[in-house]
Amino acid sequence: MTICQQRLAFAGASCCPAPMTITLSRITVSAYRVPVASPVATSFGVMHNRPAVFVRLEDHHGAFGWGEIFANWPAAGAEHRARLVVEDMADLLLGQSFDGARDLFTQLTDKTHIRALQCGEWGPFRQVIAGLDTAMTDLEARRAGVSVAQFLKPEAAATVPCYASGIAIAQASDQIAQSRTAGFRSFKVKVGFDTARDTALLTQLFHDLKPDETLCADANQAWALPEAESFLAACADLSLGWLEEPLPADASLTHWRALADQTDIPLAGGENITGTGGFADAIATGVFGVLQPDIAKWGGFSGCWPVAQAIRDAGLRYCPHFLGGGIGLIASAHLLAAAEGDGLLEVDVNPNPLRDAFDPWQGATNRGTLTLSDAPGLGITTLPDEIARFATYSGELHL
Repeated sequence: MTICQQRLAFAGASCCPAPMTITLSRITVSAYRVPVASPVATSFGVMHNRPAVFVRLEDHHGAFGWGEIFANWPAAGAEHRARLVVEDMADLLLGQSFDGARDLFTQLTDKTHIRALQCGEWGPFRQVIAGLDTAMTDLEARRAGVSVAQFLKPEAAATVPCYASGIAIAQASDQIAQSRTAGFRSFKVKVGFDTARDTALLTQLFHDLKPDETLCADANQAWALPEAESFLAACADLSLGWLEEPLPADASLTHWRALADQTDIPLAGGENITGTGGFADAIATGVFGVLQPDIAKWGGFSGCWPVAQAIRDAGLRYCPHFLGGGIGLIASAHLLAAAEGDGLLEVDVNPNPLRDAFDPWQGATNRGTLTLSDAPGLGITTLPDEIARFATYSGELHL
């Protein structure tokens, strides 16, 4: 399939059953921050707290849905995105009628184009739209009386396999042992700090792996082509499950292809790709073995569901990226359950009350598998009381 054909296929993909007209009467959004004892370091920066932005949409019949908006970066991003909902986009939502989530996604994308162009803030607008789309899809599924996964595909899986992510290479031995106890059998460590040290530590980690376990590495766009080539050469004897973002997402295709041609290790990426055209291009390159769209960063369900289908149809591995609060994690699980295949749900193993308060595993101690709730929508009715003390911003508008 050509890139043009893929774009047409994406554009025609259906997110869900026949649309229903929804008139929005209430919007609620809240930003949160949780201090952390151990900062979460990546090759490009350090998170000194865990943020999240949760949004709720309600229609004039009282039906409602929840979504999550990406807020990890920049450091002040959570409050900014929450205020974007209230102060810049409410006029496009409140009292407006939509034929379902896809219509909301299309209208908001079109109507915020000039606003985003004026300030150059494409990311925040896309992320806000993604969270609003998730909330609208949750509302639609809830009204239909089915889970979001079943709303997307009636025969969706009831469970999804998970992998342990967010593991610092310097503390990986202890964190992998703890994750193993929690039921994980696949792990991903952060690299991109010091190649000699990173590869030495990776080698030791492989020595300690069990026969049924998999280890992946995430460079978070740390290197140019020469550094990425050096890392792969040093890891030539290691059976990495995948190497994630060894190059910047906007690096030239020539460099991505040169890297892919040098290794049998699957290359992964997608959290920093946006748009159906962007993913169609990524699929068509043939350089990725694993693609990882982030439902809270771009697309929501309306964007990421057809992308997930296209990834699967191309014979590639779909593993949704996610590193945030509980609503986005649960939404990612529903999307993966509908897509099925051999993908894994990313679970950040660092402490995060804004995720754990939602109890995504419904009390289960084994986190290697997540069983979806069969409640309507995403199964979330209200925000957990225990996160209220972490709120930094709250806004509500209604007719």
